[in-house]
Amino acid sequence: MEGTNQFQNKADSIFGEVCIDKRLFLSSGMLSRSIPTFVAEWILDRFCPDGLLSDDALSDINRFIEEHLPRKEQKEQLKNRLAEGETITILDQFAVYVDLKKNIRRVRIPCIDESGYIEGHLIDRYRNLLGGGLWGAGTLNYHPPERGESSGEGQVWLVDFKPLQVAALDLEYYCQQRAEFNLNEWRELLVNSMGSNPETYSPNQQLVLLTRLVPIVEPRVNLIELAPKGTGKSFVYQNLSRYIRVISGGKVTAAVLFYNLLTNAPGLLTQYDLVVFDEAQTISFDNPGEVVGVLKDYLESGRYTRGRQLATADAGMMLLGNVPIDSSGIPSEGIIFRKLPEFLQETAFIDRLHGLVPGWELPRITTKAPARGIGFKADFFAEVLHALRDRGGYSEYVASHLKITGTDDMRDKKAIERIVSAYLKLLFPNLQLTAAEFEKYCIEPAIRLRQGIRDQLSRMDPEYKVVSIHSEEVL
Repeated sequence: MEGTNQFQNKADSIFGEVCIDKRLFLSSGMLSRSIPTFVAEWILDRFCPDGLLSDDALSDINRFIEEHLPRKEQKEQLKNRLAEGETITILDQFAVYVDLKKNIRRVRIPCIDESGYIEGHLIDRYRNLLGGGLWGAGTLNYHPPERGESSGEGQVWLVDFKPLQVAALDLEYYCQQRAEFNLNEWRELLVNSMGSNPETYSPNQQLVLLTRLVPIVEPRVNLIELAPKGTGKSFVYQNLSRYIRVISGGKVTAAVLFYNLLTNAPGLLTQYDLVVFDEAQTISFDNPGEVVGVLKDYLESGRYTRGRQLATADAGMMLLGNVPIDSSGIPSEGIIFRKLPEFLQETAFIDRLHGLVPGWELPRITTKAPARGIGFKADFFAEVLHALRDRGGYSEYVASHLKITGTDDMRDKKAIERIVSAYLKLLFPNLQLTAAEFEKYCIEPAIRLRQGIRDQLSRMDPEYKVVSIHSEEVL
């Protein structure tokens, strides 16, 4: 479309080197390898600096992937190369854990399903290797057992590491240049940068898509999205940012989520900006009473205690679950939280969720859904969202321009304020907007998200009265 081409050209001319043609990812064949987008675009930027995917560049990319991004079935080949004395460099998500019994640090190397040792200066330099881990280029070598040692063991060592991240971020420039785009152009640029084609979604659906970024850009926002299968609920979380950790169903332990008392290792909530529970209907906790109790404390205050350890964090939480819809396209059950595990249906827990994202309003993913054309590089966009979490001015703007009516509940007020602040950061990062734009694109969608939670609570428990939340213009 002509308008879309104009905004893409504008984005390319204004932001230049931090943009990429998203069609390169589709044409490269890396989608079939399940490589996270921010990793794939890092590779594309390295081999296609002019934005053209030539046959030679594609051959170079395939050779690079074959050597540095091996498939799981190639792990024995990699281990054999190490055993033969070769030093290898691979792209992987490395994570360090501390073994207090032996007073050593070990590093998990997923591509070879092994744990190895790590140079101490790498941990000092890249602290995020502890706990959640980092994607990066890691250089490995192998130290065989000493001759004559009957009980000696060979050791794999991580001797060098370079994280996949942008070299520099000029957040002020990013915010200032928002003024060069109208709202439709900017919204479509963000959607394309997320990895979705804005032409396949209506403006309202685009806003639902952008709502998935709310808990990434604003500290301690907790949302739940329920939608039919095939609507791409987890795509952006698995592909956009190294600051996000996705847990796909299964059993979750308090040690992993909060704090490991045996190893003194902090949990995921202190390691990431956002922890995502995908397939929430299949989640189980090893001790539901303990985990949900501690989790409720954290969702309320940003603090939690486990054992003698008191921790604070600003990570948000996102629950993703499937829900059936009827012929009119809305959930077929009045109380849609009944699809969650029983221990997550407690109303005191649900009340601590700030909003219900209506994912059922989005269409199923089709071949036209992936992003095309110019958008921000995934690693750059992830760093922008991460930096905006701490940028000042937004909460102050909300405090002076927002007045909630229809409820005097403090949780309603806090939830709406945080979500409104997130929409400001996404859509109007320069804080240049009219009162009408603030109402329509920030306040109304934020109220809708919180109203969804309150409507469900009133159906589940008579203790929660029916409320109708509104806003009044602040003069």
